[in-house]
Amino acid sequence: MTDSLPRKAHTFHVTGMHCSACEMLIAEKLKGHPKITHVEVSLINEQITIIGDLHETAEIAARDLTKLIEEHGYKLHTEKPKKELRWKEFIYAAPIAMIFIAGFFLLQKTGFTSLINPSSAGLETAFLIGLIASVSTCLAVVGGLILSLSANYAKDGGSWKPQTAFHISRLVGFFVLGGAIGALGSSFQLGLTGSTILSIIIAVIMLLLGINLLNIFHFTKKLQPTLPKWFSQKTVDASKKNHYLAPVLVGIGTFFLPCGFTQSMQIYSLKTGSFLQGSLTMLAFALGTLPVLALISFGSLNIAQKSWKGIFFKTAGIIVIMLALFNLANALAVAGIINPLFNL
Repeated sequence: MTDSLPRKAHTFHVTGMHCSACEMLIAEKLKGHPKITHVEVSLINEQITIIGDLHETAEIAARDLTKLIEEHGYKLHTEKPKKELRWKEFIYAAPIAMIFIAGFFLLQKTGFTSLINPSSAGLETAFLIGLIASVSTCLAVVGGLILSLSANYAKDGGSWKPQTAFHISRLVGFFVLGGAIGALGSSFQLGLTGSTILSIIIAVIMLLLGINLLNIFHFTKKLQPTLPKWFSQKTVDASKKNHYLAPVLVGIGTFFLPCGFTQSMQIYSLKTGSFLQGSLTMLAFALGTLPVLALISFGSLNIAQKSWKGIFFKTAGIIVIMLALFNLANALAVAGIINPLFNL
C-alpha cells in the first residue's frame, strides 16, 4: 500500500524558464497535484524539487508532471539536458528586429514621434515595452492568473464578467499605483545625478531581460531583481477564490508580480517625480499588455505551444536589448558624457 510508504523527493531539471514569474507559475501548477506536498523551483539552478507520494520512477514522474506545465513551454528532465542554442532562429529573428529598429530610427529622424527623448522615456516606449512584456514574462504568470479566474467562474455559467473586471481594475490599479510611485519620487529631489543613475538602472534591467529572452546565457538569470515572493503569492492565492471581489484584487495585484519589465517602468515612474507622469507611464505600459492578455481571456492564444516561439522570443529579445542600449545612451547624453543619438 502506497499510503504507508514515506514521502519521496524528486529533483528535476527544468527547461523553458526565463524569469521569476516562471518559478511561480510552475510551482502553482504542480501544487495542484493531489500527491504533491511541497514544490520548490529555482530559476538560478534551473531545477525543481518535488516532495510527495510519487513512488513511480523518476522518468515516469517527470513525464507525467511535464503534462501539467508543458502548455506554458516548460519541461522536466531527469538529466541535465544539453543546451540548444538554436542559432538558426536568429536568421529569421535578426532581420525582423532590424526592420523594427530601422523604423524606430526613421521615426526619430522624421520627428513623427519620439520613443526616447532627453526628458522622458515617452509613453510610446512604455506602451511598446508593455506589448513585449505581454508576450514574454507577463504572459506566463498573468496569463495563468486569468485562466485560473476563468476556471473558477466557469462553474457558475460564464467568465466574461470577472475577466472584464480583472482588466479594468488592472488598468486603474496601474494608473493609481504608478501615480503614487511618481509622487513618492517627487519627495526625493533626485537631481541630475540621481536621475541618471535611475535611468542606467532601468537600462540594465531591460538589457538583462532582453538577454534572457535570447536564451543564450544562463548567468544573467541570477541578476534579475524581484520583489519578496509573498507580494506575488497573495495575488496568486486571490485568483483561486470565488469571491466577487477576487478579479478586482487580482487585477490590482498584478502590479506587484515579479516581472522585470513592470519593475523597469516602476523605477521610471519613480524617476519622473510626478503623480500624473508616473500614472500615465504605468497606464501606457498596462495598455500595451492588454491586447495579448485580452486574447488569452477571450480567445485561445498560447504562444508557448507555437512552433515559431523561439523566433518570436529572440526577435523580442533583440528589440528589448536595443531599447535598453538607447535608454543607456540617452542617460549618458543627458549627463553630458556622450553626444545625443538624436537631435530632437
